[in-house]
Amino acid sequence: MRTCIVTGEYYKRHETMVNYHIEHLFGGDTCVLYSKDVGASPLDRASLNRRISDRSLLGNLSHLAQSAAMSLRHSTVRVPSRDERKWIKRFFAEQKVEAGLSEFGTQTVAVAPVFAEAGVPLFGYFRGFDASRIIQVRRKARAYQKMMSNLAGIVGVSQFLLDNLASKGIVHPNAHVIPSGVDVRRFIPGQKIPNRFLTVGRFVEKKLPKLTLRAFAEATANHPDAVLEMIGDGPLLEPCKSLAAELGIADRVIFHGAQPHSFVQERLAVSQFFLQHSVTAPDGNTEGLPIAIQEAMASGAVVLSTRHAGIPEAVEEGHTGLLVDEHDAKGFAQGIVRLLSEELDIAAMTALARKRAVEKFDNQVLIKRLETVMLETVRSRQAVGPT
Repeated sequence: MRTCIVTGEYYKRHETMVNYHIEHLFGGDTCVLYSKDVGASPLDRASLNRRISDRSLLGNLSHLAQSAAMSLRHSTVRVPSRDERKWIKRFFAEQKVEAGLSEFGTQTVAVAPVFAEAGVPLFGYFRGFDASRIIQVRRKARAYQKMMSNLAGIVGVSQFLLDNLASKGIVHPNAHVIPSGVDVRRFIPGQKIPNRFLTVGRFVEKKLPKLTLRAFAEATANHPDAVLEMIGDGPLLEPCKSLAAELGIADRVIFHGAQPHSFVQERLAVSQFFLQHSVTAPDGNTEGLPIAIQEAMASGAVVLSTRHAGIPEAVEEGHTGLLVDEHDAKGFAQGIVRLLSEELDIAAMTALARKRAVEKFDNQVLIKRLETVMLETVRSRQAVGPT
């Protein structure tokens, strides 16, 4: 089924699941609709920037007037202008588009009216901030509510996100939980290094890297062989390096900085434990179901994380990992102590983490599930006929 993938910035190398859909959904029978150029794509797909950037003064005034009208109708000014909608619908016709998949709710709310006008079924994917922080704004929640009637279905990477949307009255009768998934043939356990911990992610407050460092220092005071590797960059990287020195653990913490995905894969394969202290940001922003945790489980790393967003849907507490409440520094340190003790059967937890990842997060299986949802929905709509 010829599908148009809708995304924001294109092409972004780190958006692995978006790129996976572009390359593999329905055997790669895809084209791309996006809103901002950020780099040449290695994927050989027809694509269209939905925004007309070379408007005249008169065109800009017309666009502003149309945006105001669209705001009244759809509660968002992000719907493309009349000329842009014509341009997009012509692209659909040329590409023989049969369905659309919008990868983020923030993009879906903009393009849903265009797909509806074109008679092309559109499915919206929700991944995290687009179903948490965004809907804290009443106007944006209202825009989401209105767009539901223009969608053929919605998908959330976790039940948490669908419940979060529902709490604001944003519901769709054709809703499904399908995690992003990972390549479980690539992320596999290697020869584990005893007492080796790993974190992967941006050094930002949402991940509380300073709390992780303090908990590690406290919990490993009697384990000089314990080493923490941290992959990623961000505004808190340098402060965290200073903190490691202050805590006297600079010789046992390795700051790798930003690294390619292949490096993450290599370090996950040999790491015995994976740490991620995710918390809800002050503006309500949350994770969906972190891909890093899915990759860690596939790699046989025992996870210590928080009861946050969709994480409890992935980590079976006491079986594939341990969970603590958000901001619970003492509990996080105690979790590290438990991982280093003989209380837990780490070998069994490693094996079960891998097993659960294969069962629940195999991206090849999950993309087939998505295809089934889309196909069955489109065929059902065709059988009923136009309404």
